[in-house]
Amino acid sequence: MQELTTLGSRPGLERIESLLEEMGNPQQELKCVHVAGTNGKGSTSLIIADILIKAGYRVGRFSSPHLHSYFERFTIDGQEIGAEAFQSILDGIEKHIRVMLERDKLHPTEFEVLTAVAFQYFRDEGVDVAVLEVGMGGSYDSTNVIIPLVAVITGVDFDHTAYLGTSLEEIASNKAGIIKAGVPVVAGLMEEKAWRVVNNRARSMGAKLLESSQTRVSRVGNPNLQDQVINIEGIGISMQGVRFTLRGDYQLQNLATALTALQIIKEKGYRVEEQSIRGSLLNLKMPGRLEVIQQNPLVIADAAHNPQGAKALADSLDTLLPDRKKVLVLGLVNDKERDGIIQALGRNTRSAVVTRPQGPRGSAWKEVKARWQQVFPDIPVVEVESIPGAVARGLEMMQKDDYMVVTGSFYVLDQARRIFINLQGC
Repeated sequence: MQELTTLGSRPGLERIESLLEEMGNPQQELKCVHVAGTNGKGSTSLIIADILIKAGYRVGRFSSPHLHSYFERFTIDGQEIGAEAFQSILDGIEKHIRVMLERDKLHPTEFEVLTAVAFQYFRDEGVDVAVLEVGMGGSYDSTNVIIPLVAVITGVDFDHTAYLGTSLEEIASNKAGIIKAGVPVVAGLMEEKAWRVVNNRARSMGAKLLESSQTRVSRVGNPNLQDQVINIEGIGISMQGVRFTLRGDYQLQNLATALTALQIIKEKGYRVEEQSIRGSLLNLKMPGRLEVIQQNPLVIADAAHNPQGAKALADSLDTLLPDRKKVLVLGLVNDKERDGIIQALGRNTRSAVVTRPQGPRGSAWKEVKARWQQVFPDIPVVEVESIPGAVARGLEMMQKDDYMVVTGSFYVLDQARRIFINLQGC
């Protein structure tokens, strides 16, 4: 798989459509939920999938990116694909690609091959529902070859502007590309100008559009680092005193979006009882999303790699740990919008350590420190190229009652989590 990374991201569905045709179009035999959005895709798709699992359905989930292993991207009933199954499907796909190349077709990209693996795996294993997370954008993402039960757009903000456009309207238009004729769509919170684009696309496609706000999720009391207690009110649902183990204010919105989508799925004949929802929300875990990876001293990992995600992280930390300062370990790849991320993360920060994400996309890592010094001249910042070294330096800089947050690139979280969590076979 690593060899395919050199192909990069290339817009268009021609390659994935050609590959899937060679494979017999396994995606056409699947019932799917399609989830797009700038932030919240992973949590929203996890919630939908896990509640359906608790309801007794066999559920496949395709997500990206991974933290440690490609296997994480393909799960059935929460269990990752095995190495043998993964390799077997890859070997079969490689044969199909050779046929494509003999016919002068272009070689699929890495993500297109991974998408094909997901379709084949879920078809072979006979899942009842496949929850598919868009890799980037929507219109030209390789997952956009399905006619789903419901489409979900969690939100729209600036990210991947080199591919998706430089205005919010352009980005929204790309994400709205997953809306299909007559297929209901759920939209999370977003700015009005993005909402208008999504609404217009839904109208033009004859697709019923539901706002996530029709499901109201409110917190009861103060949250903690273990869970938050919530009430849920909406069409066909009324639940009080529900324990929800995903931390952060932003997870309340992701839950509202997921539950609204599940209401549509129920209307299509799937049974989801209250006990399935309670059982799921009580046990959900999302690695790399406000994840406590060490208790003493407190270390939190979160993949806040764009301004919206960074603000959501900062707001949640203010709610969870309002009277404590943090030491920040931050690594950003070259194409991220640094200013917005830095501006959000500087709040309640005692000091910062800038580090380098692995790979060529991390080559400009030192510019993050320079920008930090311009934005926050009174907050000390140092640079440590090695991620383990940066984590060690951050721990040294902590004072009593401080906590540490490791954030930014998934490459940084990968190595940082390995320091604190015993990971095997990755």
